[in-house]
Amino acid sequence: MADPASGSPNDSDGPAVPPEPLPSAALIAPVAVTATRKDYLRAVTAIEQGTGPIAVDAERASGFRYSQRAYLIQVHRRGSGTFLFDPPAIGDFTELQAAIRGEEWILHAASQDLACLREVGLDPERIFDTELAARLLGMSRVGLAYVVEELLGLHLAKEHSAADWSTRPLPDSWLTYAALDVELLADLRDRMAELLESSGKAAIARQEFQAVLDRETTVRAEPWRRLSGVHTVKGLRGLAVARELWQERDQLARTMDVSPGRLVPDASLVAAARALPKTKRDLAAMRDFSGRASRSELDRWWAAIERGLTTDDLPQLRQSGDTMPPPRAWSDRNPEADRRLKRARLTVTAIAESLDLPVENLITPDTLRRVAWSPPDPVDEASLGEALTALGARPWQVEAIAGPVAADFVAARQPSDATESAAS
Repeated sequence: MADPASGSPNDSDGPAVPPEPLPSAALIAPVAVTATRKDYLRAVTAIEQGTGPIAVDAERASGFRYSQRAYLIQVHRRGSGTFLFDPPAIGDFTELQAAIRGEEWILHAASQDLACLREVGLDPERIFDTELAARLLGMSRVGLAYVVEELLGLHLAKEHSAADWSTRPLPDSWLTYAALDVELLADLRDRMAELLESSGKAAIARQEFQAVLDRETTVRAEPWRRLSGVHTVKGLRGLAVARELWQERDQLARTMDVSPGRLVPDASLVAAARALPKTKRDLAAMRDFSGRASRSELDRWWAAIERGLTTDDLPQLRQSGDTMPPPRAWSDRNPEADRRLKRARLTVTAIAESLDLPVENLITPDTLRRVAWSPPDPVDEASLGEALTALGARPWQVEAIAGPVAADFVAARQPSDATESAAS
């Protein structure tokens, strides 16, 4: 119990006093949108005269527009200020790219923004990804607002993250939100760099940041299979209708630059593919076939259904090219691979915990499954390291897990009831 004379509260003195609210992040200076070539060139000159890394962010109109283009690009540099660029109005960012390409760029979740930045000619040589750094530091949450609160002690509102950034003019509150997203990144980067260094993870972070830059965008061979609920469509004819409807919607959405789901939801396309209406009137009568373009473009959708009902080019029931079954089937299909995977999962989980890392950042689940299903022969630390590298693992990941996992694979050649029971 606390000394009464000291005046210190204790647990029996009444309800706990709530902690003081964190101060809210505030703009360094008022901001405005840079939308003319003259103002843009003036901003580039100011950015060149600043010091240190470049904080960069981009805002899109996902869920509203078809394209993933940037509708606002935010740049902040110490000594320069914050600039909000209007990409559709400015068009060419050659001068900005030349001015900052050789500098380190700070982004939060860089993989989400690099594509739209590269689309307008902005492509960094070096990055510091604060979201990825948060993962490597073992933080329980990695959203920008949470990380800023934990490491900088500031409250950062995120109320406009899902806004339609193609809106013009942009409201002042949105501009404030966008500016704050970059104004805090330099301080956040410095604090994270200290923590990465003190935890021995600075070299790991550099490899991970470079991997983000080097990662190639994968183009799906059959993107229509991303339809939510398409797995409920029965038969090849139903899948053919689903494919034709998706392709027709995608073409219309691209032409109108509208998010496909805002025209006709996925659930509506799947409902039509499951029902296989016999006539256009039947399609129009479907309550589940809804959306802003479901009735105004009815002829379009019915033509797509007719193509699906009559085509000889039927899709395959299952996509080819990947013969690895789901892990739940391994015990029957390949018992030794099942033992390899179960042992390796236990091992990489323990290593991740010792490094204070999420398991998926130590090695992706898909990479571990693939190397467990088809390991090198013979298997040892060197050969397994080569296999992991071929699958995209970074040097630090190979160094951390190749030896222990190779030992697991060797041990898995003989069943172990205790190990399998623990892994299950």
